[in-house]
Amino acid sequence: MSAVTTIEAQPGIAPEGTGRDTAALAGTGLAPVQPFYVNLQTAPLVTLAVLRDEIRLSEDGAVMARTGEYTGRSAQDKYVANDPDIGEEVWWHPGNNPLAPESFDRLAETVRAYLDQQVLFVEDLFAGADPAHRIRIRLVTTNAWHALFARNMFIRPTEAELTDFTPDYVLLHAPELHLDAGALGLRSSTAVAMSFTHRLVVIAGTEYAGEIKKSIFSVMNWRLPVEGVFPMHCSANIGGDGDVALFFGLSGTGKTTLSSDPERALIGDDEHGWSPKGVFNFEGGCYAKVINLKKEAEREIWDASHRFGAVLENVVADAQGHIDFDDGSLTENTRSCYPLDFLGNFRPDGQGGTPRNVIMLTADAFGVLPPVARLTPKEAMYHFLSGYTARVAGTEKGVSEPQATFSACFGSPFLPRKPKVYAELFGKYLTESGAKCWLVNTGWIAGPYGTGRRMSLAHTRAILRAILNGEINASEWKVDPHFGLEMPLSVAGVPPEVLDPKASWADPAAYDRQAEALLARFAENYRQFEGA
Repeated sequence: MSAVTTIEAQPGIAPEGTGRDTAALAGTGLAPVQPFYVNLQTAPLVTLAVLRDEIRLSEDGAVMARTGEYTGRSAQDKYVANDPDIGEEVWWHPGNNPLAPESFDRLAETVRAYLDQQVLFVEDLFAGADPAHRIRIRLVTTNAWHALFARNMFIRPTEAELTDFTPDYVLLHAPELHLDAGALGLRSSTAVAMSFTHRLVVIAGTEYAGEIKKSIFSVMNWRLPVEGVFPMHCSANIGGDGDVALFFGLSGTGKTTLSSDPERALIGDDEHGWSPKGVFNFEGGCYAKVINLKKEAEREIWDASHRFGAVLENVVADAQGHIDFDDGSLTENTRSCYPLDFLGNFRPDGQGGTPRNVIMLTADAFGVLPPVARLTPKEAMYHFLSGYTARVAGTEKGVSEPQATFSACFGSPFLPRKPKVYAELFGKYLTESGAKCWLVNTGWIAGPYGTGRRMSLAHTRAILRAILNGEINASEWKVDPHFGLEMPLSVAGVPPEVLDPKASWADPAAYDRQAEALLARFAENYRQFEGA
């Protein structure tokens, strides 16, 4: 008898054999022959994950999962069904590969046939803290730890809300199923595919849990613009007087770290909507990058990652379960997933009013962008469409020197519609709100990566304090000669030479050459949006 079948059925767990509540699988197209478990909470999911040898536990009871071959998103294996009624609206690019409708149907049936033979875990969850703009998700997966990840990541309905739960979208998750690429018309044995017509997401061949999170983000990015809501790849927090701040930024720029502030309540760390009513979180949890996490620098994330029920992806621990966040032997993309209520200061309703400040984060590895600049609305639109950061050696395979990375709207892999759709919404809400926009560089100063040094987290936090409390507005300003950006001459707690990137370089001529080279990269990337 397997470990699963020795667990006694409890409320919320479908009993084995005949008489199971098949309504719990409505909309999935599944008819499993094995036991399935419905809306289990944290403790039973952790228990089952241990008994099934899916994971090990840290000394604090955090779930430690390894994802095998895929330790990040499989961007080239993402597909959108090219259904006739939506094909013209989709932004077809390498992050949205078209899949013929009949191929998507074959893929879905292949995954259903596989899932019907497995022990399954079903979780009913919400995406969208604002009830007017939320969707109901039904996830079906083969692993207890992936079910726990989803419960940590999304919004958990109340018992009353589960009574008559009908999914808007179904997500079929088969991480251990390796597909026949040739038979299904795929690039590889892995697929992350969605049909907006059928309201169905299918994931197979990858255990990386971030695919669950980001596939639902893509769904929200498809759905919300038609409701007049601006979907955003950003974090958000709120001050004591109700002032909301948004933090746009790609991975590694500090979006999660900088929005987790003991003095401000966190609305969410990654995905939000902006409606006429204000800002709302899509999620109910955080998915923090934790490589080299330090307790003294990021206490809230550290504490949340050491709690029972947190999910640590590809994080290394010793035989006693003592976590080593500095160990990147499995991947530099180590992650911690935990519900928002693991934090000491968060917004329980996941909502806030109209933003007062919009902060665009970049990690410039070339060392030429200022640590902070004040943006005009036109400049804000430019940097929003550019979505610039830089990758550095050691963080990704094949990267040996800094590489400029541009991701439209700070999230091109997750945009099913064309960038101008999101840019128009951004411009609309920015104009109507009167929010101030800032570019904050968390990357390198005094030289490029390898020569200069990373911007101090303490200095960045001092800059953010000055932005959020308004003190920065009293500073004198100068214009950067290359990028035309307004830079403050003084910020409390930050040395003046840090605020002027050229002044921090030992060789001013080398700075000029590097700045012009990056400016040319910006111009080359932006040509795709001119006249669009």
